[in-house]
Amino acid sequence: MPFSLLCLGNPLLDIQAVCPTEFLDKYGLKANDAILAEDKHMPIYDEILKYDAKFLAGGAAQNTARGAQYVLPPDSVVYCGCVGEDKFSDLLREANKKEGLYSAYLVEKDYPTGKCAVIVTGTDRSLVTDLSAANHYKLDHLKSSEIWKFVEEAQYYYIGGYHLTVCVPAILALGQHAVETNKVFSMNLSAPFLSQFFKDQMDSVAPYWDILIGNESEAATYAESHNLGITDVTEIAKAIATLPKANTKRPRHVVITQGADSTIVVTADQTGVTSVKVYPIRLIAASDLVDTNGAGDSFAGGFIGSLVSG
Repeated sequence: MPFSLLCLGNPLLDIQAVCPTEFLDKYGLKANDAILAEDKHMPIYDEILKYDAKFLAGGAAQNTARGAQYVLPPDSVVYCGCVGEDKFSDLLREANKKEGLYSAYLVEKDYPTGKCAVIVTGTDRSLVTDLSAANHYKLDHLKSSEIWKFVEEAQYYYIGGYHLTVCVPAILALGQHAVETNKVFSMNLSAPFLSQFFKDQMDSVAPYWDILIGNESEAATYAESHNLGITDVTEIAKAIATLPKANTKRPRHVVITQGADSTIVVTADQTGVTSVKVYPIRLIAASDLVDTNGAGDSFAGGFIGSLVSG
């Protein structure tokens, strides 16, 4: 059976712990944010271990791939990204195998597997990522006969926005193939810093978006960095939905989540916006909330997995 869904992203080992707010202050971090680690952040990965840290298979697109696989039959999803040759990449493979997710990793011997410190304060989570090996994904790997076979067999593609900092040519190759074969190309805005500091990279892949998923803060930052002059989430979604599109045979769907507030889905085709739908969220009691780490990734996994299943 061919894999129906191919995901591309940055495989990371999440090191997750509940920490006091002073821990955020010490490293100048926000309670609910995602950043790439700078030199000043590097001691975090040892220090967080003092707080009874857990090791989890992470990286946004890998979380989404695992979520999609959870709602699909076994061996429906294949995941590409770059890891090191170490015990951490073995842990990632084992975790994925348990879920029935196939890890089609590029192994980079000169760099360790990437890691992400997940600092949980209250129900918020602050992510600090050291990409390491994940930063060395190559187009050659995607284009190799072994991996391109998966690309040709899959009908859906999902790319984590974080990969815009790593290998844009690989994203473009998937986008172009999706247009040529009329397959579904989906992507996530992933974090506010991407549309701020990787705007050109984001704009280069935007024509391929059949489905774009993001949250309200990512949408707001997108609008700001693109000088849209609007702050209303629905209006921002409409502006993104009507951007120029490479595959005119498919409409574009822009899905913006807002935490516990309603999710907005705007659909547009060549004629403009064709529908705006608002989906209220079933509230979870505050006492039942553990933390928000992976919440958006889980949403994307369920969403894409459901699409793939028809």
